[in-house]
Amino acid sequence: MLDNLRKDLRGAIDKIVKSNNVDKETIIALKKDVQRSLIMSDVEAGLVVNVTSRLQQRALDETPPPGLSRKDHVVKILYEEISSLLGDEYTLDVPKDKTMRILLLGIQGSGKTTTCAKLAKILHDKDISVGVIGADNYRPGALAQLKTMCDKSKTEVYGDGANKNADDIVQKGLDHFKDACNVILIDTAGRHRREDELLDEMKSISKVARPDLVILVIDGTVGQQCFAQSKTFHEMVPVGGIIVTKLDGSGKGGGALAAAAATGARIMFISNGERVDDLIPFSPTRFVGRMLDMGDIQAILDLAKRLEAVTDEGRAKRIYRGRMSLIDFLDEMENMAGTGSLKNVLESLPMFAGQLSEKRVNDISSNIEKWRYMIQSMTEEEQMNPDMINRSRIRRIARGSGCTERDVKDLIKSYNSTKTLIKSNKGRKMPDMLRRMGLG
Repeated sequence: MLDNLRKDLRGAIDKIVKSNNVDKETIIALKKDVQRSLIMSDVEAGLVVNVTSRLQQRALDETPPPGLSRKDHVVKILYEEISSLLGDEYTLDVPKDKTMRILLLGIQGSGKTTTCAKLAKILHDKDISVGVIGADNYRPGALAQLKTMCDKSKTEVYGDGANKNADDIVQKGLDHFKDACNVILIDTAGRHRREDELLDEMKSISKVARPDLVILVIDGTVGQQCFAQSKTFHEMVPVGGIIVTKLDGSGKGGGALAAAAATGARIMFISNGERVDDLIPFSPTRFVGRMLDMGDIQAILDLAKRLEAVTDEGRAKRIYRGRMSLIDFLDEMENMAGTGSLKNVLESLPMFAGQLSEKRVNDISSNIEKWRYMIQSMTEEEQMNPDMINRSRIRRIARGSGCTERDVKDLIKSYNSTKTLIKSNKGRKMPDMLRRMGLG
C-alpha cells in the first residue's frame, strides 16, 4: 500500500515542482492525482473527496506569504491535507483526580504485548505510576513476556496464567490496583477479524474494564489489510488512539493511513524497534515527509508559519507591488534564516533536497550577515529608496559596514533582481529567485 502511495504522490508533487506555472489546470490535475492515489490505497472515498476538495480550494484561493514560492506553498498545503488524515499530534493527558484505564487491542502478532510494556516505560519515565493487567490467556508465555519487559521500568504486572477467563482476570486486576496507580494498562489476547468468539470476548472485556481510552495496535507491514481490520475493531469497541509497530527494517507503516481513516482515531506513537525504549510520539507531518521521501517537511511549515506571523498586510502589499525597501528585503531573509537551521529550511524545499553543500550554506549565511551590516550602515532614506545610492554613498556604506564596495553593489543587485521578480510574478520560481539573490 505505502509503496504505491509514495510513488503516486511523489509523482504528483514532481509535476508541481517541474511546472512552469502553477495555474488552475495544474491544481485540478494535482487534485485528481491525489484522489487516485488515496482511493487506490483504500482510504475511504468520502475522506478522499473532503481532503482533495480542501486541497484544491486552498491552492487556488490562498496567497503565499512573501518569501515562500507558490509551488512550495502548494506542496505545504498538500502535506497539511494528507497529514489531516492522520489527525493532529496526540498528547496523552493523564487526569490527576482519577485512575485512567487504557485497553490495548490488536491482531495477533502486531506487537501488542511489547507495546504495552513500552507504553508503561514512557509513563513511568514521566513519574506516572502504572499498573499492568495481563489478560492474554491464549498465547503461551504472554504473561511471562509482559512481566519480563515491565520489570525494566519496575512496573507491576497482575496476571493469572492458570485462569482462562479474561473477564475475571481484568476484574481482579482492577481490584488489585484499585486507586494505587495513575494509569492501568490492560493487555488483551491477539485477535483475528474472523474469529467471532474472540471479538465477542473483546466486547465483554471492554464492559468489565470500562476503559477511558482504547488503543489499537497496528502492524505497520500489513498494508491493505489494515483498513478492514481497523474498521472491524472500531465497530466492536470504539478506538480512541492508534499505535503503529514494526516501522524498523522492512516495515513501511502504510497501514497508518488506513487505520486512521477507518477509525477516525489519532495515531499516538510509532515503534521502530524491539527495545523497551523504541516507542516515540507520532508526528503526522514528519511521517508524511518520510513517506514521500522528501525529508522533514516541518522546516518548511515552520518557515511558512513564521513568515505569515511577521508579515503585516501593508508590507505584503508593498512588496508585491514592487515597492519593497531594503529593510523589507532583509527582514524576509532573516525570517527564513531565523526559522532554524538554514540548511534544513532550504533542503526541505523539494528542489533543493540533497543539493546544498555545507560550504554553500555557510556562504548563504555569510551573505545575510553582510547584508545586515550594510543595511544598518545606511541612512533611513537610503534604506527606503536604494535607487539614490550612488558611488560615493556606496563607498561610505562599505567603510561603515566593514565590507567591500563590491559587496554593497552585490546587495543592491540582489535587491533589485528580487523586487523585479516579485513584481512580475517571476518570483514564484524559487530556485531562480534565490540564485539571483545570491542564495541559490
